[in-house]
Amino acid sequence: QVQLVESGGGLVQAGGSLRLSCAASGSIFRLSAMGWYRQAPGKQRELVATITSGGSTNYADSVKGRFTIARDNARNTVYLQMNSLKPEDTAVYSCNARTSTFPQYDYWGQGTQVTVSS
Repeated sequence: QVQLVESGGGLVQAGGSLRLSCAASGSIFRLSAMGWYRQAPGKQRELVATITSGGSTNYADSVKGRFTIARDNARNTVYLQMNSLKPEDTAVYSCNARTSTFPQYDYWGQGTQVTVSS
């Protein structure tokens, strides 16, 4: 009942910036938190940043201080501002939404590619 569509990925040089967007539709009133995950080739998916419905944020140590997650409730959109990008940030970034229902359920977007060249 929740659909997530990411956008904003692309190719950028090291030190540059990108802003990812995730537009949510459907039963978004049931969501307790949203976040961004990433998966690089040959690597497991890892958490990048999360934000709760109350606005609390959490970041992976590898991106803390460089990335910022934010929400625009009026547009039902979550953003990931990525600054000072590094080649190791190269990955497919996927938007995640977790419900507040029981049982909880995770929704995922299709992902957007971010490539950082050195």
